[in-house]
Amino acid sequence: MSASCIASQQPISPSPSHDSHQYISCVPLCTHLRCSSSEMTLKACLDECMEALDLFLNNHFNESLERLRPRVHESMYHALIYATVLEMQAMMTFQHDDITNAGNTMKSAQEVCQRSGHSLMSLNNLQLHAEACYAECQLQRAALTFLQDESMVSFIKGGIKVRNSYMIYKELHNFIKSHNCVKGPSHIHLEGGISFGVGAFNLTLSLFPPRILKMLEFAGFSGDKEYGLSLLCEGATGMNLRSMLCALLLLCYHTFLTFVLGTGEGDVSEAERLLKPFRLRYPRVRMTPNWFHLPPFLFRKVPTLKQKIAGKSPPTEKFAIRKARRYKVSNPVRLPVPVLEMMYMWNGFSMISKQPELTEGMMQTLVEAERTLLESPENEYMMDDRCLIHMLKGLCFKNQGVLLAAEECFNKLYKHSLLCRKSSLQLCSRSLSLSLSLSLSLSVSLSVRAVTPNDSVSCKFASSVSHYTFSPHNQPFPQSKLSAVT
Repeated sequence: MSASCIASQQPISPSPSHDSHQYISCVPLCTHLRCSSSEMTLKACLDECMEALDLFLNNHFNESLERLRPRVHESMYHALIYATVLEMQAMMTFQHDDITNAGNTMKSAQEVCQRSGHSLMSLNNLQLHAEACYAECQLQRAALTFLQDESMVSFIKGGIKVRNSYMIYKELHNFIKSHNCVKGPSHIHLEGGISFGVGAFNLTLSLFPPRILKMLEFAGFSGDKEYGLSLLCEGATGMNLRSMLCALLLLCYHTFLTFVLGTGEGDVSEAERLLKPFRLRYPRVRMTPNWFHLPPFLFRKVPTLKQKIAGKSPPTEKFAIRKARRYKVSNPVRLPVPVLEMMYMWNGFSMISKQPELTEGMMQTLVEAERTLLESPENEYMMDDRCLIHMLKGLCFKNQGVLLAAEECFNKLYKHSLLCRKSSLQLCSRSLSLSLSLSLSLSVSLSVRAVTPNDSVSCKFASSVSHYTFSPHNQPFPQSKLSAVT
């Protein structure tokens, strides 16, 4: 049986009995194939794609692509996995040519899974697989669109692709859970693909701020974090074509996203449990050694590597470039605690608030850095670095519940903020908001204790609140920001 029959470009006419609002499938299919023959051919394609994916994950990149290339214009799964491998390489290199090549290949894969005119209720098993492939192509093309072009038009186009993919996955998920779905021999791969798509959407959407999520609900999106995690776990633990993708997304969530968002909900032990079987399946996966000479070279290129998203540079990009300038001058001045400073930028202090031993270790690092700073000769960044250490120490005290000590650190920060360089004013302004929030929380705790007006602590707090209601530029602190903090 020729594999070309899987993806014949002959369109199938829609049945006149189908309503126009019913869902349209995307699979190309030979009309002369019987179901049994199609299923056998589908299984052979899935097995070959699994072997190619195993080669890729065992660091045999070229062999994997060579295995897939002969049928990328014939088989939907060969086209999808071939484009997925190229997209993974593009994501790792971020080279414009690689991203463009991956986008064009993914577009060709989508054409292989082009729409035909059958409603969802009349699809056979092979067409259901192509429906899932089409949705995955749409999702991956959207990701490449966001990377390839930074304009607002491309951002909107990518959003449309995301919504189309979301609606397809939603319809497929409802269908395979209904009594109308007949499970074929390759159903585990179909179910794995749908679990990956629905789980990824639910998990990702649940991470958006509530205000943005309410806006997305008007467009038909919804997100349930626990349900998304459960679907991804089901997909990762099964022996299907998308198990690796499900596992990678879960690993990214548990070890990276929760730290970036500062939610503190990551589960490292769960990530290790998920990774264990894949390390046995892919023993050749390892970091390339002896790259110690590359970091200094890349650090010097930081100012030239600024990215833009939707036409704007992210604040973290500007922050890294500004900090890198201190190492490029004729007399470079090292940063006192660059790791802790970057942790603060990525909400790391919110995450470690639940780990007292980590907070204590960070406090020791800050005390040592402060001692080193006081023993160092004077330089133009001295006051900036002292303010930074005061701020980070205040955050550590806040996490430990020592609010008065934290308030004292923020008082020092405010006192010295006018002496900082221009580059640190934004940092001091953010710190002032933090100190105001801390003072207000202290006010609540003191009111619960019913402290009398003559109490010295109460008097000190009252004076500190009035002190914090002025900005570093000696202007009254905006009442709107005060209300926002409360």
